Amino acid sequence: MTRFPNLSLFALFLAAGPCGADSLPEGCQVALLRNGFTIQYARREVAGAATRLWLCGDPGSGYVEIPSAQIAGFEQGQSAVAAAPPVSAPEITAGNPIRNLIASVASRHQIDPDFVASVVKAESGFVPTAASPKGALGLMQLMPQTAVRLGVKDVLDPAANLEGGTRYLRELLDRYDGDVVRALAAYNAGPQRVEQYGGIPPYRETYAYVARIIADYNSKKLHNSAAAPADK
Repeated sequence: MTRFPNLSLFALFLAAGPCGADSLPEGCQVALLRNGFTIQYARREVAGAATRLWLCGDPGSGYVEIPSAQIAGFEQGQSAVAAAPPVSAPEITAGNPIRNLIASVASRHQIDPDFVASVVKAESGFVPTAASPKGALGLMQLMPQTAVRLGVKDVLDPAANLEGGTRYLRELLDRYDGDVVRALAAYNAGPQRVEQYGGIPPYRETYAYVARIIADYNSKKLHNSAAAPADK
C-alpha cells in the first residue's frame, strides 16, 4: 500500500494561501510560518497558545488560528513574501521517459509520484545533467557523498539518480514520521540542521524551497481534482 506524505498541514496553508509580492493589499502585513509559507493578515491577536490572524479583505473575511510555535515572525512589505517565488520549469508530459521513471521509482518507495515530481522540479527543473555550484548533480541534485552512500554509481543517469534521491526522500519521511516540512527541509539543508533548530532552519533558501514544493504539489492536486469527472 502506497504511503503518501502526511498532508495534514497542507490543507491549512492551501486554504490560507501563500501570498505574492504583487498581491499584498495596502495595510496588510505578512506572517512568516516555519514551514515556509506566508499568510497576509490585517491584524493579529494572541489566543492562548495560538495566534489569530485576521485576514486581509472585507471586514467579514474572518481569521485563521495558527499555533504560535509555528510562526517564525511578522514582516511588513515584500521581503517575506519573496521567499516563495513561482517555479518556472515546464511540466513533463504524459509519455515522457522521465515522468515514467518518476512514477516507477515513486511506487517502489511508496511515495506519491506527484510529490516526487514536485521535488525534482524544484531541484533540477527535470534536467538530468543539472549541476549546482555546490556540486550537487542530476535530477534530484545528489551531493557526491550522498550518492556514494545511496549506492548511486552514475549520478547523471536519470534512473539511478531518481532511485537514489527518492530512496533518500523516503528515509527522511520515515525519520520524521511523515512530517513533510521537516523532510523537505532536511533534503535541502541537511538533517543535522533540522535537528539543530528543531524544525525548518532559519535559512531563506530553505523556506523558499519548502514553500515552492508544497505550492507546486498542491497545484497538481487541485488540477487533478478539477479535471476528475463529477460523480453522477
